[in-house]
Amino acid sequence: MNEVVDIGFWSLTAAYLMLIVPLSILFYMRVPIIKETCWSLLRMTLQLLFVGFYLQVVFRLNNLWLNMGWLLAMVGVADVSILRGCHFDLRRFAMAMFVALFAGTLIPLLAFTGVLIDRPNLLDAQYVIPLAGMVLGNCLRADIIGLKNFYEGIKKSEKAYNQSLAQGASLREALHPYFRDALHAALLPTVASMATIGLVSLPGMMTGVILGGADPLTAIKYQIAIMIAIYTGTALTVFLAIRLTTNNSFTHYGLLDHAIFKGRAKISG
Repeated sequence: MNEVVDIGFWSLTAAYLMLIVPLSILFYMRVPIIKETCWSLLRMTLQLLFVGFYLQVVFRLNNLWLNMGWLLAMVGVADVSILRGCHFDLRRFAMAMFVALFAGTLIPLLAFTGVLIDRPNLLDAQYVIPLAGMVLGNCLRADIIGLKNFYEGIKKSEKAYNQSLAQGASLREALHPYFRDALHAALLPTVASMATIGLVSLPGMMTGVILGGADPLTAIKYQIAIMIAIYTGTALTVFLAIRLTTNNSFTHYGLLDHAIFKGRAKISG
């Protein structure tokens, strides 16, 4: 197989000229996101350049503690992004969300590196960092969907929820239908993605392995493994995120504490 063809600096610079097409469309249609688009592109470029230079050092050293530190930093950024995306109180949920993300990321990663590809270093930077990025990226989207569906669902039907408590249901029993619906909503995009891989799209892992010079069948096996890891991590993370955050979301009587939402007053009781 051929090696990956490097992209030169001027070639990459020329790639930015493609932006003339979408920006012209936005300008012509007067869609007010040109400024946001340019700012996002600048942030993406600077962030990826920083990460690229940093990862060169991480990959060269391949130190266990340095790799773990980078993984913890990734989880921490995802933690804050999810809670801000859901507009939840960071102080209430930060630790619970961090534990859920860390467990949901580390368990499938260790299974991947320790069992599937049998690496002597379970936190080998070459595998753990890109795999963690893929798992966390999917967990981030799923957790936002799951948490918002869970708490917004309770808030929108609060009378029915409170009535179930008044009729003698335990907190877990009253929360179960909302928990079930939130898990369904959070995992459905991943399930749909798995069902269309290979027919509708060639996903990133498979494409990257092929571009790296590997045989297509090897790329397919990697893609199957990473999709299983993503689905496992996503399901575990969403489940733990909802389960752990409920410890700080309800009053002694099982009523939803609206203080978890930014700008909401706390229910006394």
